[in-house]
Amino acid sequence: MNILYLILILIAIIVYIALFHVDAGYGKFFNPRWGPSIGNRAGWILMEAPAFIVMLVIYLASPARQMGSVAPLVFLLLFELHYFHRTFVFPFLLRGNNSMPLSVILMGACFNGGNAVLQGYCLFGTFAPLPFEPRPDSWLHSIPFLSGLALFLFGMAINHHSDNVIRHLRAPGDTRHYLPDKGLYHYVTSANYLGEIVEWCGFALLTWSPSGLLFAVWTAANLAPRAARIYTHYQQEFPLQMADHPRKRLFPFIW
Repeated sequence: MNILYLILILIAIIVYIALFHVDAGYGKFFNPRWGPSIGNRAGWILMEAPAFIVMLVIYLASPARQMGSVAPLVFLLLFELHYFHRTFVFPFLLRGNNSMPLSVILMGACFNGGNAVLQGYCLFGTFAPLPFEPRPDSWLHSIPFLSGLALFLFGMAINHHSDNVIRHLRAPGDTRHYLPDKGLYHYVTSANYLGEIVEWCGFALLTWSPSGLLFAVWTAANLAPRAARIYTHYQQEFPLQMADHPRKRLFPFIW
């Protein structure tokens, strides 16, 4: 299993490099060359739902649940908290009638489902060939768990607030583009991505697991190049504002 984690980290590095040269064709960079598309709301639901559903099913069939361990249940609830919002709340808050390519949806859904399987194997013992020892309930009082939980919730708050800032940039009927400047957007151009990276780094810490670490690496590998591309896009679209008030791409005062 350790070899699999190493392979997946190497693939994440390759994806990280590739995404500096290829824009994933959704959101600001929607491109019909990615193939047939459907509405954003349906796209987000189809893309995020596998993580929520697969993780829940795997937990229900897991040794951790059969043992009645509390710590794995807490891990599940935190994971599901994020994906409940992404699947059943976030899509219905979207404004406009943008589209998302089916190819992007399929890739995202496959990743989310596969990630849930890895998390379930590592955290809940599902599919494990040997007797599984879940985290003891005392883990919930440990420094890694408590500090990781604080980081996870902080990242989630950043992510939700930043999404809200983006949603309210324009009044109904307004079609102009604006440079976000509230909250952490005052310091970086992709505050929503910063929040998500912080969130999953917190999850890696609170679970203290290779699967959690792998997910944090993949999140950064996917979002950091897109943050760099958005930064360039804003420089081209808002040159005066970006010059008057310089900000970083993703990490305040660093990059």
